[in-house]
Amino acid sequence: MAAQQRAKDELRPVKFELDYILHPEGSVLISVGNTKVLCNATVVERLPRWLHRSSQRHGWVTAEYAMLPRSTHQRTERETLRPKGRTQEITRLIGRSLRSAVDLRKLGERQIIVDCDVIQADGGTRTAAITGGFVALALAVKRLERRKLAKPGTLIRQVAAVSVGILNGKAFLDLDYQMDQNADVDFNVVMTDAGQFVEAQGTAEGEPFSKGALSAMMLLAELGIKELHHLQKAALSEAGYAI
Repeated sequence: MAAQQRAKDELRPVKFELDYILHPEGSVLISVGNTKVLCNATVVERLPRWLHRSSQRHGWVTAEYAMLPRSTHQRTERETLRPKGRTQEITRLIGRSLRSAVDLRKLGERQIIVDCDVIQADGGTRTAAITGGFVALALAVKRLERRKLAKPGTLIRQVAAVSVGILNGKAFLDLDYQMDQNADVDFNVVMTDAGQFVEAQGTAEGEPFSKGALSAMMLLAELGIKELHHLQKAALSEAGYAI
């Protein structure tokens, strides 16, 4: 759906395809408009070395993010050995966001790695990765709970993310690539299903923006994320995993 066909407070069409890949403990292909991100959650029955040496032993959730070479208009090189700064920043953001959804003490002495691979990019790849990554993570955790390998209540909250911005003096929800390129201000917002903020990253591309503009963007983000939480819950419930 083109930006001009959407209302200011309307998300692009969102679709979750669960168990898209056969092998991972949790797999989801999320589509947000023309942006598509494949999120695979892998359960690893060992802790990272740094945590293994810690006196406070608990589980861990981490993430990796990458863009496939032709996910954008022109081919980009694979970042196999030397990830760019942007990639590292997004990877850390996804990891922080997904960890906030889990009681790491109940997870046991294991880690869950959520790989988020952008197969088609049209803006909002990091927010789609967080939103889809949560569903993949939830699948993995719920399956551990069913096998009695993780304690009940390991998954403690939902997280989802969306972009917002200011274009021509007006606040808009869920920016596609063209909107993002033309935005005067853009934010990426991560929130829980209790309406709490996990993270908000934003900047003015030119002139500074007002407190009123910030409030308008945060209101749109909250409304959009509330809808994303509903869609996450519906997708998991349909697959037999109520949260």
